[in-house]
Amino acid sequence: MIENIFGEILRKHRKESKLSQEDLALNAEIDRSFLSEIERGIRKPTINTVFALCYALHIKPSDLIREVEEEYERKREATHELTDD
Repeated sequence: MIENIFGEILRKHRKESKLSQEDLALNAEIDRSFLSEIERGIRKPTINTVFALCYALHIKPSDLIREVEEEYERKREATHELTDD
């Protein structure tokens, strides 16, 4: 679940920055197909990759991780509410 959330939030930031996958991958010095797999939750980025992507997007890694954490907690709470019914 975290991989998917991370990918969704990363994609949101990329699109807000009006960057293509190709442009972001080039700026972060990673392969475009790897970026695509991260955004789809298929691959897990290393901490080095997270930092490279964040710097390419001009955002703090801590802010990105905070967003992932908040979304994870929101989805986890929603799942618990469904199972409690």
